[in-house]
Parts: sequence; C-alpha cells; structure tokens
Amino acid sequence: MKVAVYSTKPYDEHFLTQANQDGHPHELVFLEPRLNAATAALANGFDAVCVFVNDQVDAPVLAQLAEGGTRAVALRCAGFNNVDLKAAERLGIDVVRVPAYSPYAVAEHTVALILTLNRQIHRAYHRIRDGNFALDGLLGFDLRGRTVGIVGTGQIGMEVVRIMRGFGCQVLCNDPRQNPEVPALGGRYVSLDELFRQADIVTLHCPLTPETHHLIDAGAVARMKTGVMLINTSRGAIVDTAAIIEGLKSGQIGYLGLDVYEEEGDLFFEDLSNIVLKDDVFARLLTFPNVVITGHQGFFTRNALENIARTTLGNLTELEARRPCANCVTASG
Repeated sequence: MKVAVYSTKPYDEHFLTQANQDGHPHELVFLEPRLNAATAALANGFDAVCVFVNDQVDAPVLAQLAEGGTRAVALRCAGFNNVDLKAAERLGIDVVRVPAYSPYAVAEHTVALILTLNRQIHRAYHRIRDGNFALDGLLGFDLRGRTVGIVGTGQIGMEVVRIMRGFGCQVLCNDPRQNPEVPALGGRYVSLDELFRQADIVTLHCPLTPETHHLIDAGAVARMKTGVMLINTSRGAIVDTAAIIEGLKSGQIGYLGLDVYEEEGDLFFEDLSNIVLKDDVFARLLTFPNVVITGHQGFFTRNALENIARTTLGNLTELEARRPCANCVTASG
C-alpha cells in the first residue's frame, strides 16, 4: 500500500521505517501536518492514511480522502473518537487501530504522576537547583493503606490495579464490564458514587464516549473527598477542565495530574516555547503548584512505539491481503 503518514515526528518515522523493513512492503510517505480539511488533499492517490490522536477524521475529511482514492485509515493509537465511523462505512473506508500497544507504559506513567504529586518531586527538583534544601511545603503521605479509585479496568486500568496493590493500597474499581481478575487481585467493584466518596486517589482509564464525556464534572468533584488526588491519562474530554479549576481553587482537589487535556490539539506534540500560549484555561492550570501536566507522554516508551509500528503496518498488510483484520473498528462495534 501507498500510505500517507500524518502528524509525523522523528520517532514515528524511525519506528515505522524500521518495522516496515520487517516483512511489510508498504510505501510510506511521512507528512508533518496533521490531517484536517486543509491537508486531506495531500493524500490524493494514496491507498491509506496513517493518523494519530489529534488528527481530524470527520465526515468532510473522509469524503475528501475517498474522492482521492484512499480506502483505509490506520490509527496508530487505541482511541478512535476522532473518526466518524458511520461516514467511513458509508464511504467504504476501512478503519483499523492499535488496541494494545503497551498498557504498562501508560500505567507506569500514571503511577509516576501519583508519586510526583505526592512527594512534590517537581517542586523539590527546582528548589535543589536553586540551592534551596528546605523541606517545608514538600510533605507527602504513605501510599500504603490509602484508597485508590480506578475508573476503567481495561488493560491499562488492570495494570494500575496490580501496581497500586503492590504499594499496599486498597483498590476500588468501576467499569460497566467487570473483570474477574479484580477481586482475585484484592480489588473491589463499587458504584461510581461510592468510588468518589471513598477514594483518596481517583485515576481515569476509560475510553472517551458520549457517556464518559465530562464524566468528571462539578457534581463529581463535589462528591469526592476533600483534598482528593485526581489523575487523567486516558482522554482529555473525560474531565471538565473548568470544573477541576474550581475544585483546585476551593481545595476540594488537592492534587491534579494530567497527561491529556480536552483542547490539547492546539498544544501537545509541538514546541511552543517561543510563543505566548493563547489557551487561557490551560495557562490557568499551569499556575497551581499542586498540578503536574505532561504532554500526552504516557504511551511514549520504546516498547510501545515498536508495538504501535508493528501492529499498524500489520493491520495494513491484512487489509491489503483482504484477510479478516482483528483490529478493524466499525460504527456497529
């Protein structure tokens, strides 16, 4: 297949090129721009496009792609909320994804955010560099015995269960599909309300769907423990950012760790260090000393990038050979 790879960074090109040399005869053309209505024409004559989390794959873009001869969209990520699946089916465009690249990568990043916030690593780092060795303001707490609420027990959520149980935490979980491994590991399924009421740490690992959009809103924050730690390494729009800012201001949220942000499309994966940020909401988040934000970095390990590249190209090979592809996604599920 001739494939237009959008939103290309040097690491994407490196790992995809490396994987393509291992039995996949695809012609890869790497493009820096994101896919949207203005850049869709760059894929004219390509059999497939390869896209990432912030590429725009809505109905008008899909129509342009189909008109240019594209018949496949390969997501190099697990989420597909940025793709209009009904339009893709109507236009005869196959959509494939990478359902599991490295649950360990995201789970471990989640725990890194928890530890950083708890032990004030981000603040201590800057103090030491300034010659300030005072400990005032850096007080943390033992994780052992604390209650961690995990929303979503797919592969990533289950790894967080295992890690937090290893710390000696009590683990409460919520998911419409209950995993029998949770009680075997010492965790317990509860209602979302009970999880919010009891958890010292709430961490989100659910997909973005109409049901989970702004799952963490003002009402949810109000039901949480005062001083709760909230972590989101799943999808930005699961959290209502305005509501969590109010929660931070009131002290209801004591710690906030984000690897995703609902308006991240204009920020993440780019070097904006020489310009003034225009997003006032995001700029407000950066003013809080008890907030740590990383730029959608949770997936970013060598192991994950190798798996993403291998699975993405394997998906395209399956489509080209007209073989059933286990990683296809459709509007009907």
